[in-house]
Amino acid sequence: MSLNDGWTGRTASALQAALRLTHEAFAEHLGVGVRTVASWHQKPDLRPKSEMQQLLDTALDRAAPPVKARFAALANEPALDLPEGAAADAEVRLSADPTIVAALDWLDEHAHWEPGTARREVAARLVRLDVGALHDRGVRRGRVNQRDTARALADYYGEPTDDHGRYTARFGTVEASTTVLTRPDWLDLDCPLLPSHDRLKLTGVTPDDDLAMDEETAGRAAQRLAETLALGNRMVNMPLFRLLDVGVRKHAIAGSVGVTSFVGYVVTMDLLEGELVDALTTGQPTSRGTLPLRDAYLPDLAGALNVSDRMCAGGALALTAIARPADPFRGAADYLLLVQERSGHVINAARRLAVIPKGFHQPLTDFRADAQIGATLRREMEEELFGREDIDNTVGEQRHADPMHPSRLSEPMRWLMSGPGRLRMECTGFGLNLVSGNFEFASLVVIEDEEFWTRYGGQVRANWESSNLRQYSSLDAELLEELGNDVAWSNEGLFALMQGLRRLREIGGDRVNLPTIEWEIK
Repeated sequence: MSLNDGWTGRTASALQAALRLTHEAFAEHLGVGVRTVASWHQKPDLRPKSEMQQLLDTALDRAAPPVKARFAALANEPALDLPEGAAADAEVRLSADPTIVAALDWLDEHAHWEPGTARREVAARLVRLDVGALHDRGVRRGRVNQRDTARALADYYGEPTDDHGRYTARFGTVEASTTVLTRPDWLDLDCPLLPSHDRLKLTGVTPDDDLAMDEETAGRAAQRLAETLALGNRMVNMPLFRLLDVGVRKHAIAGSVGVTSFVGYVVTMDLLEGELVDALTTGQPTSRGTLPLRDAYLPDLAGALNVSDRMCAGGALALTAIARPADPFRGAADYLLLVQERSGHVINAARRLAVIPKGFHQPLTDFRADAQIGATLRREMEEELFGREDIDNTVGEQRHADPMHPSRLSEPMRWLMSGPGRLRMECTGFGLNLVSGNFEFASLVVIEDEEFWTRYGGQVRANWESSNLRQYSSLDAELLEELGNDVAWSNEGLFALMQGLRRLREIGGDRVNLPTIEWEIK
C-alpha cells in the first residue's frame, strides 16, 4: 500500500470501512460534512483537497493496529468490476456499511480465509445475482406453510428423547403442531415479568461460538451476504444475547446468557430456515445428509438441547390483549388481540403471521438489566406498537444513555407504567425452535385498564417489520379458531398464540369466550 500520491475517494472509503463507521460517524470522526463522505463513495477517483488529505493522514496515524491492518488489506484490493445498477450500489455497502464489513471480517476469521477473501467472494456472487429471481424465490418461500416445516423437521429429527418433544395444541377442532421443542415444565409458566421472577442473568465471559466452517458453509454465508446487499435488507450488527443455560419452571425464569454478534448468527444459524424452505419449494428431500447446513449446525435433538456449546440466539414474543369497553356497534366489553403479517424485509419469520411484539433478545445500553425478558418486551412494545423509531437499531445509532428512561417513553407507555393494574406481562412458555435453533420465550401482554383504548387506541400502529396488522376480539371464538388453523403462521408465533390464548382464557373473565386449549408433547 502506498499513499505517496495522496488520498482518493476510494482509499478514504477504505479507511472508513476499516474503522467500521457509518457515513455520519466517519464525518464526525474527521470533522467534515456527511456529504463529503458520500462523495468519496460516489467518486472513487476524486482527490480530496490538501486540508482533507491532512485530516485523513491524522486519522490513519491515530488508528489502532488492527484498523491499520484492515485498511491495508482494503486499500490494496483492486476495484470491483460490478455492473451498473443495484449491484454497483451494493459495492458501496461492501466498503461503507459497518455491519457488512463486520460480517466480512467474521467470515474471513471463521472460514480461515486470508483477509479480504470474503469481500471478493461476496462481490463475485453479486455480479451473478438476478434480483428478480430472488424476489420470485421469496414468493415461493412464502407459499411453504407452517405445517410443511413442522412435518419436514419431525421426519428429520425423528422421535423425541426423554421428556422433550414438539409442541402440539388442540384448539376446538384445530390441532396445531409446531417445530418448538419443549417439555411439560417449560409450559404454563404463569411467570410475571418482574425482577423477582424474571431472573435470566448475564454471564461474565461468553465462551467462543466454536463454529467451524468448511467450504460449503462458508460459501452459503457469502451468498447470504450478497443477497442481503442486492435486496437492500436492513441489518445492523448489534450485540445479541446468546443462551448458555436455562432453568425454567412455574412462576420463574432463570439461566444465563452471554453476548455474541448479530452478524455471526445471520451467516450461520439463520440460514437453516432458508435451506429447508428452498428444499420444500423444489421437492427436494429433507432427510439427514441432504441439508448440509442443518447437518453441520443442528444435526440432532441432543445438539439442539445443548445450548451451551452452540450458537443459540433467540427472542421474546407476546400475544397482546388490550381491554376495550362495550360498544354499541362492536358489542360487549372484550380484549382486542393483535396479530401481525411480517414484512418480507425482516431477518426473522419473513412473510409469516406472528404475534406482536416480537423481537430478538438483545441489550440496548444496560447489558445486565436488559438480560431480563421483560426488558426486551417493553422495548419491543415501544418500537412495534407505539412508534418509537429512536430505539429501532436498524434506523440509526443509539446515543442515549438510557433509551427506556421514563422521560423518553412514549405517551401510551408512560401512562401504562404510571398506574398500578394497567399492564400485565407474563411468560407463558419456553422452547427451542428447531427451524433455526432459536430460543423462544412465549409471553402474554395484557392491558387491563380499558381506559387505555379510549385514550390511545388510535396511536397503536405497527412499524416497518409488519406489512399489515390484524385485530381479533377475544369474544369471537369462531374467528379465533380459524386464525389458529391458518397455515401462514411462523412456528414460534403459533406457539405463543396458543399459550397466550390458553392463559387469557384463565384470567380474562367475561371478556373472553374461547374453547379449551390442550397441549401435548410429541
